[in-house]
Amino acid sequence: MVGLSVGEKEFIKGGVAQDLRSDGRKRYTYRPIYVETGVIPQANGSARVRMGSTDVIASVKAELGRPSAMQPDKGKVAIFVDCSPTAEPTFEGRGGEELSAELSSALQRCLLGGKSGAGAGIDLSSLVVVEGKVCWDLYIDGLVISSDGNLLDALGAATKAALSNTGIPSVHVAAEAASDEQPEVDISDEEFLQFDTSGVPVITTLTKVGKHYIVDATLEEESQMSSAVSISINRQGHICGMIKRGGVGLDPSVILDMISVANFVSRQLMDKLDSEIVAAEADEDES
Repeated sequence: MVGLSVGEKEFIKGGVAQDLRSDGRKRYTYRPIYVETGVIPQANGSARVRMGSTDVIASVKAELGRPSAMQPDKGKVAIFVDCSPTAEPTFEGRGGEELSAELSSALQRCLLGGKSGAGAGIDLSSLVVVEGKVCWDLYIDGLVISSDGNLLDALGAATKAALSNTGIPSVHVAAEAASDEQPEVDISDEEFLQFDTSGVPVITTLTKVGKHYIVDATLEEESQMSSAVSISINRQGHICGMIKRGGVGLDPSVILDMISVANFVSRQLMDKLDSEIVAAEADEDES
């Protein structure tokens, strides 16, 4: 919980109204973004992303499994987020558990379009090895190291960077098995396929403070919000998911305007994130 005086609250709201925020940014400007890849050697892919003082890690682990009966032509993705108690005192105990569950659900919604995977920003069909029998299960784990607002966008960026860093082992399927039998598979230790992230979206959260909305809100700015809408948009401009937080309702025309703004801002974020990922992977290759 952020404790602010009346004067500090008015200063934040006044700054947003005048398009000059407390840290000097304009409403639609992000804090500096830094990316580091390959931070967890045991994972198939991993990345650390910092947005200002918000610091998160995402890792990807790939395991062979069996497709669900409802979606035999798709693999599976599970997303979990853990909030470290050292990141924020309120993360200790039940507060951290509730936020972890909220962030896990929000990431699932923004990246997979919901539990069904409909409208997924991650191509689940690319994870199938043998339809109806063998698929890759991806376990995406997020960790909040330091919290200064805009956790969902940072976790979304870290997930995209971790997936860009992910290598899926090549799988050789033995001779065709009977329809009721599981085929034998041989997993390569040397050949890896780079995970395709061309359709993976970035998440842009628009936070309403007073009569205006801003991107990449700090913890202090979030304490003054009336509502927030998070929209995940990929490189092709497709909306993969959208969620709303806060008790104040929004007029449909306002939501349409927010989508338009998110579409514009997300392109800037994606360009910056992609360039940071390329630079981070180049540094990883050199080390």
